[in-house]
Amino acid sequence: VQLQASGGGLVQAGGSLRLSCAASGGTFRTYAVHWFRQAPGKEREFVAAVMWGGGSTYFADSVKGRFIISRDNAKNTVYLQMNSLKPEDTAVYYCAASFSIARTGDGVKYWGKGTLVTVSS
Repeated sequence: VQLQASGGGLVQAGGSLRLSCAASGGTFRTYAVHWFRQAPGKEREFVAAVMWGGGSTYFADSVKGRFIISRDNAKNTVYLQMNSLKPEDTAVYYCAASFSIARTGDGVKYWGKGTLVTVSS
């Protein structure tokens, strides 16, 4: 399975962006899909995840209430709607797939290339 993240860009603080993670080359719908991010000079951190059925979602405390994760298995795509963006949300965002929730990144089976999100103050 190959994952491709897209939708990053430059946005002002308070604005919104929607990231997409498109899967190809295999069955996507049985995996939990995650978003991680890594800011310059910082460790990678968990952002959000959605289980294969889409009914269970998980968020880091730092984005709870601002970000929404959803999936469309028919389109093999997971979305991360990011609202009320803050400068501290600036990072490269990566999507990843695993068989279960993997907040630390351990157990991730597939990683996608990242997409850069820059939030200006």
